Amino acid sequence: MGRVNVFRDLIGIIKDKASQSKAALISNPRTLSLHLALLRATTHDPFSPPDPTHLATLLSVGHCSRATASTAVDAIMDRLQTTRDAAVAIKCLITVHHIIKRGSFILQDQLSVYPSTGGRNYLKLSNFRDDTTPLKWELSSWVRWYALYLENLLSTSRILGFFLCSTSSSVDKDTEEDKVSSLINTELLKEISSLGNLIEQIAKKPDSLNSNGNVLVDAILGLVGEDYLSSINEVSIRVSEFKERLDCLGFVDSVELVCVLRSLEECKERLSALSQRKKVMIESVWGSINEVKDQIGNSKAYKEDEGRLLMMGRRNKVSESARFGERVVMKHSGNSVKFSSGRFLSFNEFSFPAYASME
Repeated sequence: MGRVNVFRDLIGIIKDKASQSKAALISNPRTLSLHLALLRATTHDPFSPPDPTHLATLLSVGHCSRATASTAVDAIMDRLQTTRDAAVAIKCLITVHHIIKRGSFILQDQLSVYPSTGGRNYLKLSNFRDDTTPLKWELSSWVRWYALYLENLLSTSRILGFFLCSTSSSVDKDTEEDKVSSLINTELLKEISSLGNLIEQIAKKPDSLNSNGNVLVDAILGLVGEDYLSSINEVSIRVSEFKERLDCLGFVDSVELVCVLRSLEECKERLSALSQRKKVMIESVWGSINEVKDQIGNSKAYKEDEGRLLMMGRRNKVSESARFGERVVMKHSGNSVKFSSGRFLSFNEFSFPAYASME
């Protein structure tokens, strides 16, 4: 087994050298340093993270022209999509993550609209598998999860209007609070729902067995842990704003907010070990989430509307049963009430007459 591993490592080294030699022969002289830096940052070695020097070279491209930045993003995505090696894929994704966190506006902009002509999602790696070794097989699950996480991170950043977790687009807290306070309820719900989805995705990180203590996994967890602190801070700002608006929230908005907050609470235990920093702040946020959720659930208006909804559902079920006997009830029939959040499934199961439909 030892000889097999040494042989595989040797093959990886040869592939890296061959790729670099090929790049030196066919690359445009103006972008040769870019391609070499990418290849050296994304080697086949599963026990070494991307070299900071090569990452810095790639990030420096963001201070050149937009065309050069576009070439860099194209090269990263092409390597990500063509490799079948889990270590190479993870290092490509780590490079993408560094662009989101530390890249210049031009580089981030090219990444956020990539591909510029629409079409293929280059972060869709749900079918990625590398079964060459037990470690690579386990790292494959990290590739699939990490790609989906970065896709969620970019999506949330678009909704918020700035790159979440980015050092180059950091927003002053007072400015952010003023901006949040100016949002209408539907926009505020959209933002906190997107942040909730991102945090849920963090909580779905793979369990480590063979990869426990692996430097690539540790690098991922370090970056994602920083993102978690930024995300929970943004959630805190929006929960505080909703706390000020409880008296003017409609029933449907209240239902959606409760769903988001409940889903967040379900992630709490899996997130507890992700970051050892700012524990007091994080616990304070979880306390605020629970407080707002309970205030909505215990409010008189919420209980009255919830009671009416339950009564209407029961009356309609009795009527349907009397007319059609053993009819099979479709959960997603055309005359059912649906809320914008698909997570509040219990309410979506009640059928209503056509005149009472809220769709």
